[in-house]
Amino acid sequence: MLFQWAAEALKNYVQLEERQILELLEVPPSASMGDVAFPCFALAKQFRKAPQAAAKDIADAFNEPYLTSEAAGPYVNLKFDRGYFGKVMMKELEAGHVPKTGEGIKVVIDMSSPNIAKPIGIGHLRSTMIGAALYNMHKLAGFDVVSVNHLGDYGTQFGKQIAAYKRWGDDKAIAENPIAESLQLYVRFHEEAERDDTLEPEARAWFRKLEAGDEEARKLWSYFVDVSLEEFNRMYDRLHVHFDYTLGESFYNDKMQSVVTELQSEGLLEESDGALVVRLDDEGMPPCLIIKNDGTTIYPTRDLATAIYRHDVMKADRILYVVGGEQALHFKQVFSVLRRMGKTWADSCIHVPFGLMRFEGKKMSTRRGKIVMLEKVLDEAVDRAMAIINEKNPELANKEQVANAVGIGAVIFGDLKNNRMNEVDFSLEEALNFDGETGPYVQYTYARTQSILAKGAAMDESEPEVSSETAGNPDVLGDSGWELLKLLTGFPDKLQRGIRLQEPSVLARYALDVAQSFNQFYNKERIVIHDLEKRAARLQLTRLAASSLSRTMKLLGVETPDRM
Repeated sequence: MLFQWAAEALKNYVQLEERQILELLEVPPSASMGDVAFPCFALAKQFRKAPQAAAKDIADAFNEPYLTSEAAGPYVNLKFDRGYFGKVMMKELEAGHVPKTGEGIKVVIDMSSPNIAKPIGIGHLRSTMIGAALYNMHKLAGFDVVSVNHLGDYGTQFGKQIAAYKRWGDDKAIAENPIAESLQLYVRFHEEAERDDTLEPEARAWFRKLEAGDEEARKLWSYFVDVSLEEFNRMYDRLHVHFDYTLGESFYNDKMQSVVTELQSEGLLEESDGALVVRLDDEGMPPCLIIKNDGTTIYPTRDLATAIYRHDVMKADRILYVVGGEQALHFKQVFSVLRRMGKTWADSCIHVPFGLMRFEGKKMSTRRGKIVMLEKVLDEAVDRAMAIINEKNPELANKEQVANAVGIGAVIFGDLKNNRMNEVDFSLEEALNFDGETGPYVQYTYARTQSILAKGAAMDESEPEVSSETAGNPDVLGDSGWELLKLLTGFPDKLQRGIRLQEPSVLARYALDVAQSFNQFYNKERIVIHDLEKRAARLQLTRLAASSLSRTMKLLGVETPDRM
């Protein structure tokens, strides 16, 4: 909001479009320097002067109502009149308007995508929660958004699973614990395959049978799919994540041949060692494998069919793939093949990569059986949260519900606060710290706002309406209140930035900033006081801060309990 007002004023003094000015504006390093800073480095050519001289010329010429300017080296610092802008900002925040910049745009988000017959590990958290947050962010901004859980329920790995079951499967053990036993079989397959050369061909043979519709192969495959979905949905319920569609790779089986036929008709397929590929040498990439030398399909074949289905049938204007960074080359190849097929919309297919997640220094590997189960991490987080509650507030009502919100919220926030491209070494102890940059810190701040508002409501005097004049009175909110008010008005900009960058950490960091700013306000200005005018305005600012915290955390998939 302040940036928008600053850009509207500055465009009268520089030869830049409002959009260009907005991209340059910054927050000064110190509140004493002003509210908005405009760097003049890009204006040296226009003014034919050094940035410092350009800044001085702009500041000297600047003449706008309720705004003052001052040159500070190569920057023009702007200060907003609190009396005028304070009441406008409070009114805007009370309206709660969020610009619907995505109206008329349909976005399909491919997210989570665990492999069937494998447990959901802590590593799956990233795709699931980054995708869920992006879904919520796009929805709030007015996009027509659809989430798809693209299950890994097809491919050679299922030939391996079936081959392992046929050799070593124990029906009783599988019935008692289907996912753990299936994983054990999968791990054993890779261990044995290092010594037994017949295993890999056997697995490929079973996958060929599966693709051909063999009854036994399909029966075993269906069983693994069913028990896996039951387990996955139980975990998704704990994370409060739901999907508009759950469509595995197998859904596209009957759609792949048309892709192969189209590639052939376009003259894009070439034979290579018995396999069929699309060559991408001119783009500096290895060939994209479409049909393996044993006649079976592979990931790119299915992803081409999937993208075409999402565009042609789901009518997506934009397709986001929330998949680990290690798959970057794969998606570059798939998108390139789509372009060569004449699919001009391929530029609207966007890989949203993320870095590797380790758990307390350990790297996960399904093939080696090195998986840190997400369920165990969530259970431990909830148990630790309960221990903290029992120590700090043993009489708290709904302790189990709060412990779940805090424990699971700590895990989710502990991931999403990081730039998605960073490698994350997750630590439960760090995530559950109430004094650090954590989910529990934000949740505790929200609970503090609710306690303050309850105390305000319990006072004998009836609370007056907050007039616009009161809200704009500099003495009512104080310096810390003004800083908080400015921060709260910045939510729409943060939301748009998070969507533009496909980066939920923008909102996680914003939640931390709001929590820290509110706590500074709380520590510097008494809120529940007898002065009716000040109390009403400060309580209203507290409500607005609480609303911002709750809304932002909800977008990230984290609950905010009223009491902790």
